[in-house]
Amino acid sequence: MPVQSSLPRIRAITYLTPLREGGSLPAIVEADDLGTYVVKFTGAGQGAKALVAEIIVGELARALDIRTPDLALIEVAGELGRSEPDFEVQELVLASAGLNLAVDYLPGSIGFDPSYPVPADEAARIVWLDALVANVDRSARNTNLLVWHRDLWAIDHGACLRFHHAWGDPQRFARSGYRYDDHVLSGIGDPRRVHDQLAGRVTAELLDSITALVPDRWLTPDDQRPDPAASADAATARIAYRDYLLARLDAASEWLP
Repeated sequence: MPVQSSLPRIRAITYLTPLREGGSLPAIVEADDLGTYVVKFTGAGQGAKALVAEIIVGELARALDIRTPDLALIEVAGELGRSEPDFEVQELVLASAGLNLAVDYLPGSIGFDPSYPVPADEAARIVWLDALVANVDRSARNTNLLVWHRDLWAIDHGACLRFHHAWGDPQRFARSGYRYDDHVLSGIGDPRRVHDQLAGRVTAELLDSITALVPDRWLTPDDQRPDPAASADAATARIAYRDYLLARLDAASEWLP
């Protein structure tokens, strides 16, 4: 599936309800395009880096024909959360005023249960992607998979790309292993069966087109969490993400089971 040239831009008009399953307090919000979205806020836990991971891994999943909800950039006004009685929610929305990430809401979807039948090829593609991006958040305890209209959808990729929380040697990330025994689909799909097919599709050009979707302001150094090894500007950061993932791909023998 081709990567879009830019993410849609929308504006939040109604704060509907917070989602309290995770620690970052995303919310269901109605936007000015009449759509309903799950909004991930820049003011939450890991800040903009989690949203960068959501875009890069989500769009990489889409390019590899893994179902994942559509993404958009959403403008959120600080006063949007005033009607929410929870002071923590009010503070989060106020701290996140400006551009945030919207994930298309899948109404009526249910959380994945390991008893649900999943084709081996589909499971293998998800496991392969999670191993590539070092996703530690797809376990039986927290699957981050939904079933919607009898199809499997991969969600919540903010915990991927851990290297950008402490930039360092790309080879250290490239050669780190992966815990397949903790992945909810590892007993169904073998990533070795799809490696050649998927690896050939993850090119520098694809990664450049995906990182171009990330807003510049989310890629610049974080003054609140300074990292001497972080890229000095957005353009350099995009190159770093591309090079880290290509190094990971080149070292596949280290992380394939």
